[in-house]
Amino acid sequence: MEKGPISQFITHHYRHFNSAALVDAAKAYEDLLNNGGKMFLAMAGAMSTAELGLSLAEMIRQDKISFVCCSANNLEEDIFNLVANSHYYRVPAYRDLTPQQEQELLENHYNRVTDTCIPEEEAFRRIEKYLIKYWDKAKEEGKRYFPYEILYQILRNGDLEKYYEIDPKNSWVLAACQKNIPIICPAWEDCSTGNFYTAHVIRGRYEPTMIIQGVEVMMFLIDWYKKNAPGVGFFQIGGGTAGDFPICCVPLMSQDLRWEDVPLWAYFCQISDSTTSYGSYSGAVPNEKITWGKLSVDTPRFIIESDATIVAPLIFAYVLGW
Repeated sequence: MEKGPISQFITHHYRHFNSAALVDAAKAYEDLLNNGGKMFLAMAGAMSTAELGLSLAEMIRQDKISFVCCSANNLEEDIFNLVANSHYYRVPAYRDLTPQQEQELLENHYNRVTDTCIPEEEAFRRIEKYLIKYWDKAKEEGKRYFPYEILYQILRNGDLEKYYEIDPKNSWVLAACQKNIPIICPAWEDCSTGNFYTAHVIRGRYEPTMIIQGVEVMMFLIDWYKKNAPGVGFFQIGGGTAGDFPICCVPLMSQDLRWEDVPLWAYFCQISDSTTSYGSYSGAVPNEKITWGKLSVDTPRFIIESDATIVAPLIFAYVLGW
């Protein structure tokens, strides 16, 4: 199939440095899939508020991504954008805001993410009442769920459809729900909806263990990896726990469980603006991961030192043939 204009543009113009790494990573991504492999996405940052769903949702629909591990904010913020987009407030000159102006945003119930302010009432509180509905249901039935499974129940039952403010095809969580792919969030408590749940636990409404977290999340990931490897690639946006938690499942199996012949990750690419420094995980070069038993000497590996809001859609466009 002939590539579209975006792919043709980047392959013609992006010939050196970070731009060449972008093209090389995109081609290797496509090779992995063409050879029957699967891609695992590790996503940090605020990619949902950056509306990465405009390209990521189609990647999921076309089976170009098979599992997502994301920082907890990315799971909820895609849904916030789905139901409250028209109420968002953009601040192009956000670098010039004074502390007093930041306080005014707070008092007007806006939570700022760089240049974009999320509306508390239309996003946070609109979602909370439906989370409570399904948390109550889980409690009554004595069942336990991952955070994403609760959101999938809400989406599948159509509770939020009356609030949709963007084309639903641009919601990556909705696309993942429709494909029924797993989404795990290490440290789910580090997000607004995780805070909601924690508050209700403190008040005595729920038990902490009703929402599955921690060690059980790693066990769930290991089970998925065993069923899908070899041939699983690792595409990482940003750094931190969203990347380090899932990539560690491989050395856990080989070094801690001492299982034999554990397949290493078959591809690695990281988009990050963090440079290599003293002990920085986000800025660590891929070769370092060889020493930890995550990648092999022969693993195709790439690092693109740039802004993921620019780079990821271009790589996705290439893989999609746009």
